[in-house]
Amino acid sequence: MSLIKQLWLTIATLLLLAFVGSLLIGVTSSRHYIEQEIEIKNNDNANALALSMSQMEKDPVILELLLAAQFDTGHYQRIELRDAEGDVIEQRTAGEHIDDVPAWFVGLVRFDVPAGHAVVQDGWQQYGTLELESQHSFAYRSLWRSTLELAGWFAIAGAISLLLASWIVSTIRRPLRNVVSQAQAIGQRRFMTASEPRTRELREVVQAMNQLSLAVRQMLGEESDKLDQLRRRMQHDPVTDTLTRAPFLDQLQAHLKSEKDDASGTLAMVRVAHLAELNQQLGHAATDALLAQLARRLEQIAKAHGLGTVGRLNGSDFGVILPRHHDLEAIGKALQQHLEALGGEQAASTSLPSALRQYSQGESQAELLASLDGALASAEARGENGQEILDLPASTVLFTRHDEWRQALGDALQQGVFLAHYPVLDAQGQLLHYEVPSRLRLKGEWRPAGVFLPWVSRLAMAPTLDLAVVSAAMADVESSGKPVAINLSAESLNDGHFVGELLSRVGAHQGIADKLWFELPQSVAMQQPQALKTLCHALLGLGCRVGLEHVGTQFGKIEGLQDLGLSFMKIDGALSQEIESRRDQQSLLRGMATLAHSLGIMAIAEGVESQGAAGTLFELGLDGVTGPGIRHREGSGESDA
Repeated sequence: MSLIKQLWLTIATLLLLAFVGSLLIGVTSSRHYIEQEIEIKNNDNANALALSMSQMEKDPVILELLLAAQFDTGHYQRIELRDAEGDVIEQRTAGEHIDDVPAWFVGLVRFDVPAGHAVVQDGWQQYGTLELESQHSFAYRSLWRSTLELAGWFAIAGAISLLLASWIVSTIRRPLRNVVSQAQAIGQRRFMTASEPRTRELREVVQAMNQLSLAVRQMLGEESDKLDQLRRRMQHDPVTDTLTRAPFLDQLQAHLKSEKDDASGTLAMVRVAHLAELNQQLGHAATDALLAQLARRLEQIAKAHGLGTVGRLNGSDFGVILPRHHDLEAIGKALQQHLEALGGEQAASTSLPSALRQYSQGESQAELLASLDGALASAEARGENGQEILDLPASTVLFTRHDEWRQALGDALQQGVFLAHYPVLDAQGQLLHYEVPSRLRLKGEWRPAGVFLPWVSRLAMAPTLDLAVVSAAMADVESSGKPVAINLSAESLNDGHFVGELLSRVGAHQGIADKLWFELPQSVAMQQPQALKTLCHALLGLGCRVGLEHVGTQFGKIEGLQDLGLSFMKIDGALSQEIESRRDQQSLLRGMATLAHSLGIMAIAEGVESQGAAGTLFELGLDGVTGPGIRHREGSGESDA
């Protein structure tokens, strides 16, 4: 039984005891008072009547008339005259007429009043004795009416007391609810603080809970800072604070293998020409400052085009990955402006050639880098701040104009969405869920998401596609009974109609809500934490799970991470490349898994290429794996990723 129910029960019991006790005391006091009054009346009337008889002749007829007259006018139950030997001389009796008073009440308060006695004299001799009992019906009626009035007043007082108690209980209940909500939030690894109530005992509890919440939040913050320091020490160049070559190329490889909208974009390379000569001319410190300034300029371009990635490939070469951006001329122009501005700031002549080209899903990383390296050499041969832009072969482009893409995507969505099934398994090989990336039929073939998602985003069709994928995924769950993970885009999160329609559809299929896992890119948590928090809490309330995909090493820096309510996160495939032999990556992933578990978040690795890598990841504390090397055997069938 809850504390509030116990409190209400206590209040109701006390009010009932007070009501019943007061009523019993009131009725008992009134009954005792009435009995005393009737007893006095009996004695007084008996004495008065006996005195009158003593002064009269003792004629039987006269005595009978006197008794009859007294009996008819005095509301008596019995008047009896006996002689000295005890024989009845004259007697009058009447029954009690109390039909308007409940019989149970009469039986409960039955009056016990002795009869009045008096002696009738005949001169100096005793003529007889007189006994007189008054009628009790009027007393019962009076006591019944006073009891009803008393009960009514007590009922009014009880109602007022209950209203007052309700206000008091609600005042107490509000901070109690806050304490319960805070305790539940801590249990879910969300460390919120509550306002302190006025009640001293509750205030002490809330203060203790707030201290616990702040202590755990601080501890997680310290762990996040340690993880970030470890990440920078292992993956970042100490001079420019950008990614070193290995993690940068891992990131590029993850994009080339991705099934999402980051599977295509722009890759740019910038070179500091004649770095050795520049170092001799400017000095080591000035050259390092130049490299750091160049890195800052490139990071500005990356931020201006979303969450791009900047890395230092070697001493003089830098790379920039810009997922989901394909306008080479616009990107090249912005890059050229930044490089010229940087060159103009230097006292010595600085040459910063650059090269750009698009990348797409399935390309060979070696061929991509080789083509860019050749273009960069050509740009350097041009002279100061030369630039080369490589165009994709026409054979790799499905459509060339916006209207063609819009028409093709609209037709494909009308035909329906096909869902691939890639398993996500736990350490025991059990299925956690299926990833279900979408496929659209374009030019007669089912095309992977990396081909059309950039155009879906460019044409603002992401909410339409996401709703189609949600409907297809729900139908898949209802037919197979297997849980699925549905990708939602950042553009859809900003669409109020999409969010409302999504919650409506999930609410209409409440029976399968626990098998729906929704995942959004990590960039959403970085750029739109409040919108993500609102969606998370709404979907969690319906029984779904919500998580992040493509989570990188900046996971611990997400604002309000502990309050988002995330159920899982999928660590970017770039971090699981060759994990068996890379001790630095193992330390980083172990720290990320520990931080996730401290927040109650399941950690899943993406892009796992072998069972050996999966075993290593599970040893590091991860909860699940998915990728091309993960297979789920179910009966006689087999599902590959």
